[in-house]
Amino acid sequence: MANQAKATRTMLRSGLGRARGLGAAKEGVRHWWVQRLTAAALVPLTLWFIASLILLAGADHATVSAWIARPLNTVLLILLVGASFWHASLGLQVVIEDYIRSEGRRLAVLLAVKAVLLIGALMGILAVLRVAL
Repeated sequence: MANQAKATRTMLRSGLGRARGLGAAKEGVRHWWVQRLTAAALVPLTLWFIASLILLAGADHATVSAWIARPLNTVLLILLVGASFWHASLGLQVVIEDYIRSEGRRLAVLLAVKAVLLIGALMGILAVLRVAL
């Protein structure tokens, strides 16, 4: 009797009501928003970085090091590195979840990719800080 009532309630709900909150991790909307926010942050950061590279073209090592050591440039470079790796992690996660069917293999690949990206992000941030400090 209780199962029949539950089935009836499920059938009466709208498609959105049934879909809301579903998904492998129960956080699909958050993942989607963070991916869009990192993409939006990367647009001005990348444009700034490209413009800076053009202005620094032909500069010597000391000039580039001094440019990185400026507090605003240091912060923007760290944001660029962090947002790039975070955005890559989110995108690769979706690809891995969509194309790897085996649960164990999917988990192993996800952990490996996230570890590699985390190490890459830390190395990039530490490189910027090493030059800046």
